[in-house]
Amino acid sequence: MLLHSDRDAIPDVPAVYFVMPTEENIDRMCQDLRNQLYESYYLNFISAISRSKLEDIANAAIGANAVTQVAKVFDQYLNFITLEDDMFVLCNQNKELVSYRAINRPDITDTEMETIMDTIVDSLFCFFVTLGAIPIIRCSRGTAAEMVAVKLDKKLRENLRDARNSLFTGDTLGAGQFSFQRPLLVLVDRNIDLATPLHHTWTYQALVHDVLDFHLNRVNLEESTGTESSPAGARPKKKNKKSYDLTMSDKFWQKHKGSPFPEVAESVQQELESYRAQEDEVKRLKSIMGIEGEDEGAISMLSDNTAKLTSAVSSLPELLEKKRLIDLHTNVATAVLEHIKSRKLDVYFEYEEKIMSKSTLDKSLLDMISDPDAGTPEDKMRLFLIYYISSAQAPSEIDLEQYKKALTDAGCNLAPLSYIKQWKAFTKMASAPTSYGNTTPKPLGLLSRVMNTGSQFVMEGVKNLVLKQQNLPVTRILDNLMELKSNPETDDYRYFDPKMLRGIFVVGGGNYIEYQNLIDYIKGKQGKHILYGCSELFNATQFIKQLSQLGQK
Repeated sequence: MLLHSDRDAIPDVPAVYFVMPTEENIDRMCQDLRNQLYESYYLNFISAISRSKLEDIANAAIGANAVTQVAKVFDQYLNFITLEDDMFVLCNQNKELVSYRAINRPDITDTEMETIMDTIVDSLFCFFVTLGAIPIIRCSRGTAAEMVAVKLDKKLRENLRDARNSLFTGDTLGAGQFSFQRPLLVLVDRNIDLATPLHHTWTYQALVHDVLDFHLNRVNLEESTGTESSPAGARPKKKNKKSYDLTMSDKFWQKHKGSPFPEVAESVQQELESYRAQEDEVKRLKSIMGIEGEDEGAISMLSDNTAKLTSAVSSLPELLEKKRLIDLHTNVATAVLEHIKSRKLDVYFEYEEKIMSKSTLDKSLLDMISDPDAGTPEDKMRLFLIYYISSAQAPSEIDLEQYKKALTDAGCNLAPLSYIKQWKAFTKMASAPTSYGNTTPKPLGLLSRVMNTGSQFVMEGVKNLVLKQQNLPVTRILDNLMELKSNPETDDYRYFDPKMLRGIFVVGGGNYIEYQNLIDYIKGKQGKHILYGCSELFNATQFIKQLSQLGQK
């Protein structure tokens, strides 16, 4: 039940509150106390409540003569959202408050920046309280990440200083704060790599996030119901909205979320064929069980198949769940495939990989931008921004005017480019552009295995690109710090104070491309684990919108 909904008094029932300690929420809880809505009150705050707000509740309880009814008050330190076992984002109702745009606004005041940093630090503090460990913090200098690191370090020190009330003592800390298995927290600024969030991707989870409406592990699809005929002619297609949860219990999702899309399409088809074979076997056994006649052969066959049918029936719930997951991923993968084919996303992915790895391009960038059949205006702008960011030298004014004309003719909004030009002029990366490795995806020609008779996926014309592992900038920074490698990229990182657990947090927003790259990297590091966190999780569309807003300033 929502806190601010209209609620009737239930005087003989205890109430459990689970809320953020905001001014608005505290006022409503005080109102509930004054109205004597419940028998007793158990107050759980998502992040720590301040003393002044706690006093407001106490005064309301005294005024309502309900002090004895406030049974428990807990600070739960849960101000973050865990999307995966190894991924979390900030829990903030106002996403705009901690967005990349908010942090990088040219007109931001010191007070506004302090508020943003305090919000991020509060969530990170909650995360480490829940983890029960004190991190060693590394961060880049002169960035928002450094501001977060300084504030988080101070908050952790203050908590440790109060031994009686410290949240990092006892059972939660395990071997204690001097354990050799403390986590390493690497704080990086989004500005170290602006190309990756704009990159067209090729793995299942990142593609779903890029091209579909995917938020907090739920994907929303629009399904056509077909045209309805009427005397006046055909009416427009109606759209049915359908939602699917892609969670830890979804075995197919867990196995294939990091796989290249053609592998996913093939796996869905294989799962479908396996399901049909099992279904046919059950039907065959049912048919045999209906054998007529009393001859010995029939009776013998009947007894042999009774056990098989019993086994098949007992596995029916599992079979139905398998069918549900097949239908789910058939629908999701089909929706993704429609975007790939209509926008030529395989071509964009391959071309961008070549740009980022400084490989030879088989087609000019102007031709890609000018091709009316390749992608949306946003796809073309993403491609050009990646080229502009990845170039050691910005294109000449004459070349830039040509590109801008082609982008304008293609219907692109040039505001994001205005911001990226300013960003490149004022960042150190202008003289030392980020390196993205030197490998490119290897095309295996067009898919054929998936195109079986009755296949749900007609992949004709879509390249079967195999990903080669290459470390993105965020992964490379983590590798340098974790393995204590000397590298100009990380040699000047500040140190605030590590070994089984590792974590990286991106101030200014993260994405599934970096997350998957880190997961692939850590697979080769035995006995080590990794956590990826970010102040917000955005796809390329959401990020380019923020760049556009910054470019209009």
